[in-house]
Amino acid sequence: MRSFVVLALVGLGAQLVDGSLGMAYGVTSTTLLLAAGTSPAAASATVHLSEIGTTLASGAAHWRFGNVDWKVVLKVGIPGAFGAFAGATFLSWLSTETAAPFMALVLLALGVYVLVRFTRRGPSTANLGKPLRRRFLAPLGVVAGFVDASGGGGWGPVGTPALLASGRMEPRKVIGTIDTSEFLVAVAASLGFLTGLGTAGVNAGWAAALLLGGLVAAPVAAWLVRHLPPAVLGAAVGGLIIVTNARTLLRSDWIDAGDPVRYGVYAVLYAVWAGALGYSIRRYRDERRAERETEAAGAAGEAAVPEASG
Repeated sequence: MRSFVVLALVGLGAQLVDGSLGMAYGVTSTTLLLAAGTSPAAASATVHLSEIGTTLASGAAHWRFGNVDWKVVLKVGIPGAFGAFAGATFLSWLSTETAAPFMALVLLALGVYVLVRFTRRGPSTANLGKPLRRRFLAPLGVVAGFVDASGGGGWGPVGTPALLASGRMEPRKVIGTIDTSEFLVAVAASLGFLTGLGTAGVNAGWAAALLLGGLVAAPVAAWLVRHLPPAVLGAAVGGLIIVTNARTLLRSDWIDAGDPVRYGVYAVLYAVWAGALGYSIRRYRDERRAERETEAAGAAGEAAVPEASG
């Protein structure tokens, strides 16, 4: 019962992050399942099975809040489904000894990307409103889907920054569209794991717990995307993913680092994480202060107009 409650809380937290940032449900959940000793393929399969429900609920919530571009959902989601099926089949073929450090490396890279992406300033919006072409969306979907299934997460960390970088969609619509299209990816990945693994190692109870937490969080996250400072949340989650998967890599047969090396690396990573988080908080406060000053100046200017005319 304790494991079920813990996993439900993990699913809730991961979906709050994913629905607010457009990424990191799979990365966060898979990282924690690996830390609990689950095999890489079984962890990814369990997470993707739960994502069938969470992405459906998240997509519906984002749709109600007007955060979804359905044309982009299909253009990126269908190629993503093919990539996810291939990625799931690939991971199913790898031995646990090979898959564990491989997945940790992928997750570590995604964690670095999340941390950097949300610590620095956002992309330009000069091209906002221009259409996204299929020749850009289709390859993006295939790559993001393959990384998502083979690495235990990656649809959001690959897809969301790419769409944001294009500057052609509002951030809230990027997040809602990526979350909604992930339903197709989750279904295809689950079919790929069933083909490669059968039901071996897939814990339906764990998937149900993650799903329950995600269903509770989905509508809240769709609302939070309009109010939560993404830079702060992204820096916090990115750092957690980096530290956890660096630990897995340093203990793996690929590196097998001794205690002095591991603790030295941990110290550096924690320092970088704290610095990035502190910088994100300061930048958010500075931006809020600038917004308030601009609003105050505008209000003062409006008040001065009637006085001048009088």
